[in-house]
Amino acid sequence: MDLTEILTHLGEEREAYFNSVAPPIMQSSNFTYKTFDEFRRVLKDEVNNPLYTRGCNPTVAILRKKLAALEGSEDALVLSSGSAACSAAVIANVKAGDHIVCVQKPYSWTYKLLTQFLSRFGVEYSFVDGTDPENFRKAIKPNTSLMFLESPNSISFELQDIAACVKIAKEYNLITVCDNSYSSPLFQNPIALGVDIVTHSGTKYINGHSDVVAGVLCASKAMVDKIFYSEYMTLGTNISPNDAWLVLRGLRTLPLRVQRSQESAIKVVEYLEQHPKVEQVIYPWSKSHPQYELAQKQMRGAGGLFSAVFKAKDLATMEKFCEAMAPVFLMAVSWGGYESLQVPTALFYKLDSLGEAPSLPFTMVRYYAGLEDPEIMIAAFEKALELI
Repeated sequence: MDLTEILTHLGEEREAYFNSVAPPIMQSSNFTYKTFDEFRRVLKDEVNNPLYTRGCNPTVAILRKKLAALEGSEDALVLSSGSAACSAAVIANVKAGDHIVCVQKPYSWTYKLLTQFLSRFGVEYSFVDGTDPENFRKAIKPNTSLMFLESPNSISFELQDIAACVKIAKEYNLITVCDNSYSSPLFQNPIALGVDIVTHSGTKYINGHSDVVAGVLCASKAMVDKIFYSEYMTLGTNISPNDAWLVLRGLRTLPLRVQRSQESAIKVVEYLEQHPKVEQVIYPWSKSHPQYELAQKQMRGAGGLFSAVFKAKDLATMEKFCEAMAPVFLMAVSWGGYESLQVPTALFYKLDSLGEAPSLPFTMVRYYAGLEDPEIMIAAFEKALELI
């Protein structure tokens, strides 16, 4: 289906709501039925029919259709956060005594799901260097039931060869889950490469306006039904109709926003790569990336997220440098909105709550190129780099 058809028209039955261009917000917790037969029919298929908004809501249902079409899956669920989506995907497919093999350096809350939450219930885990698919094979045990991928990850941007990993998983009858938040459905579709479940932080590119927290889970109808009638409904991880409407609004401009962000990121990356005070720039769409050829093979773009390592001698210098960048690159987590952002790893070097030394150098900063002119971003770097 054509991208513009999905974003503009799919799932929108305008004649059902007064021919309005934008769909309504069905801000109702409950839905009524006049006959026993109708009521029973809905109870038998609550995943597809409005009964109670914790399950199926008409506004959320429109969004589900669009997201499934964007990812090329049969169905989708929209959850309250990306963490909720990853958690539901994993918990639905493991039991006590099972083993999960997961890529190194996944999103922090995915890491905690495996190491702190599921481990309490007897689920084992192994983290592997996913740049070589054979490392997954080596980590598989007789009790392994699930393989978790995140390609690329969201700070140092290592990729996995998704098709190769899926092939290995199928040999051992494993469920595969891939966090696709970095690329968005616009630039990568793991379902087409054989992945069973694709998750997203819908907070990022999909919503794109820094005003909603949401998660997305895309899979077959059978898998979506399985998760809906267990983890989704039991844990109450639904998104509100109002937030779903905001994400629908965000989707309208998804290609414009992500393409603009990527164009700016490429210009900024090219500038930084030639600067004498920059040690390294990490961006999958740069030829300097060690997995550039794989990125070109399985992705259609890389968006606006990249990292850079600077030649600063101490923590104080990095703090001053990042503060000097803050008027243009706001110091904040997340990405995918209209504003440019930075997450300095130096931030984590004085947090006693971490309990261990950060694994990344204090000289690294993750950047997101927002919708400002790239010349403004480069000018900010030009000025702040004088401090290093």
